[in-house]
Amino acid sequence: MDRFHEMQVFVAVAEAEGFAAAARRLDTSPPSVTRAIAAMEERIGTQLLARTTRSLHLTEAGQRYLEDCRRILAELGEAEEAAAGSYSIPCGQLTVTAPVLFGELYVAPALGEYLDRFPLVNINALLVDRVVNMTDEGVDVAVRIGHLQEPGQQAIKVGEVRRVVCASPTYLEQHGRPRHPAQLREARIATAASSQSAREWGFVEAGRPLNVPIEPRLVVSANNAAIHLARLGWGVTRVLSYQVAAAVAAGELEIVLEDFEPAPLPIQVLYQKTSRVPAKVNTFVDFLSQRLAQDAALNPAIKRRG
Repeated sequence: MDRFHEMQVFVAVAEAEGFAAAARRLDTSPPSVTRAIAAMEERIGTQLLARTTRSLHLTEAGQRYLEDCRRILAELGEAEEAAAGSYSIPCGQLTVTAPVLFGELYVAPALGEYLDRFPLVNINALLVDRVVNMTDEGVDVAVRIGHLQEPGQQAIKVGEVRRVVCASPTYLEQHGRPRHPAQLREARIATAASSQSAREWGFVEAGRPLNVPIEPRLVVSANNAAIHLARLGWGVTRVLSYQVAAAVAAGELEIVLEDFEPAPLPIQVLYQKTSRVPAKVNTFVDFLSQRLAQDAALNPAIKRRG
């Protein structure tokens, strides 16, 4: 077994935290994985993995070696891609991540058009409501909302979104339109469990932060459910402006407390900043950035100019 393959096996075991899981990932047998790790440790002359009957974890030497293996394998992959011409011709597998609802509404519609333009590229779209570690999970391009740039990443701002409080006109006619955030304590509130501010909503008053504790009557697992309840007239919710842009335009929801909204959050397209960026990444970043930057729902200045 060559050393590069041994490194691949070691990385798989470390990331999967087990021999059987690594074997499944590599489509091989657990005994072959065990032999590879044993041969590697014997050749190096130190223990890389500490095993018990119930757990497996990296030793201090194993942690350092894991970082080196990842770097070496990444450089090998870049060399092979360069030899195959991927730095001049868009080709190969492209992995993209975005928040679930934003990805469904704005990223997914662009994927088909991009693939039609570049037939040698395949895309894996990871739509999740968590911050994905681009290096660990092999992500090429990420769309993120907020100030979430990490060292070594290039960020392109393509728009911004507001944090808005909204309810249906029917609900507001029956219960009154709040004129100050403190009045939300008397409102029927539905919020998503994934929201980082599920128990407190932040506003701005006279240029100063204003935090209002809330007691949601209903906590749901997804923003879409809270938005749907608000559209039905059940109560008030707080979401990002793009998530309700269509409902507001249709008159199904009304935004309140606009004078107290905090500063908008940036929408950014991120990718790893390296000396050589594959053509598939460059072309996709350019394509998606231009498309999002031209969307009026994400760039209010476009509406004002129109």
